[in-house]
Amino acid sequence: MSQPPQPGEPEGQAPDAGAPQQQYQQPYPQQPYQQQGWYGAPQQPPPSSSNKTVLWVGLGALGLVVIVAVVAITGFVAPGFFLPDSKDKSTAASSSSSAPASSTEDTATQSPVNIPSSRVPLPQRSAPLADPTDCAFPADSSGPAPKKVNPPAAAPAPASGTMAVTLRTTAGEVGLTLDRGLAPCTVASFLSLAQQGYFDGTSCHRLGTSGLQMLQCGDPEGSGMGGPGYTVPDEVFSGLRYGRGILAVAKRQAPNSGGSQFFMVFGEAELPPDYTVFGSISDAGLQTLDKVARGGVDDAKGPGDGTGPPRIPVTFQSIAVG
Repeated sequence: MSQPPQPGEPEGQAPDAGAPQQQYQQPYPQQPYQQQGWYGAPQQPPPSSSNKTVLWVGLGALGLVVIVAVVAITGFVAPGFFLPDSKDKSTAASSSSSAPASSTEDTATQSPVNIPSSRVPLPQRSAPLADPTDCAFPADSSGPAPKKVNPPAAAPAPASGTMAVTLRTTAGEVGLTLDRGLAPCTVASFLSLAQQGYFDGTSCHRLGTSGLQMLQCGDPEGSGMGGPGYTVPDEVFSGLRYGRGILAVAKRQAPNSGGSQFFMVFGEAELPPDYTVFGSISDAGLQTLDKVARGGVDDAKGPGDGTGPPRIPVTFQSIAVG
C-alpha cells in the first residue's frame, strides 16, 4: 500500500561477509641438531705424568658432555616447545573464528553499509497552523483492512506540543518524539493506533540501506499494501527535508493516501517534499536502526529495487506513549 519512493521517484526504494579464514600452516618440528661426534666417546687423553690429574680432567669433560646432552634432549622434548599440533591447531582456529558477532562494532566491521553520523535538522513551518486544527479520517476505498481498528474521531486536534513514544521491538527500543506542530492529524492518528495496540505483533517489512536509508513499518500484513481502513490527510509544506533522524508517513501516489505505515530515516533520503514529517528519532533509537541496517537486506524477498525485509527482524512488542 504505502511505499517511500526511490531517490528521484515519488514511490518505492548486505549481508555481511566475514573475512576468509587463512589456513594455519604448521611447520614441521625442528629435529635436534646432530653435530658430528656429539654423542661419541671422548678421545683418549694424552700421556701425562699425573694420571690422577688426567682422570679428573677426563671425568670433568665427560660430565660436561653428559650435562649438555641432557639439556639439549630435555629442551627439545619438553611439553610446549614445539608449535601446536594439528589437534591444538583446530581448537585454536575454532575458538577464534566460530564465535558469532555479538556487538554493533563487530557487525559494522563486517558490513559495507555506509551510514552518516550527522542528523538533519527537524523542519519547521514558516507559519504555525491553527491550534487546534480540524482533522478528518475518511474510509480507505482501496480495499479491506487486514486488521480492524477504530479510526480517530473527526474532530479538532492540538497543533502544538510534543509527545514521547517508545517502540519496543525485538531488535531493541526506538524512542520517538511526535511533533503536533508539524502534523497534528498524523500525530492524532498514530497515537490512536498505538493506544489500540494496532502495531503490536507487526513487523517492519522494508529496509533500505543504499540511496534511501530507512526502515518502513506499520503494515499488519507485512506486504506494503496493508492499512488501517482509513486515510490520513497530507500535512506537507515547502522546505521539507528527509535524512537521519526523521520520522515520516508512507503513502501511495494519490494525495491524502497515508494510513498506518511510516518510515524511520537513519541515513540518506533524497525525496521530494511529498511525505508528511511528524517527528524525530532518539539517538538510542538511531543506534538500534543502525544495527538493523548493518545486518543487511534480504534481497530475495524484496521487490527487486534494493530494498526488502531486514535480516535482523524488527517486530513490535508494544508501544509506550508518554
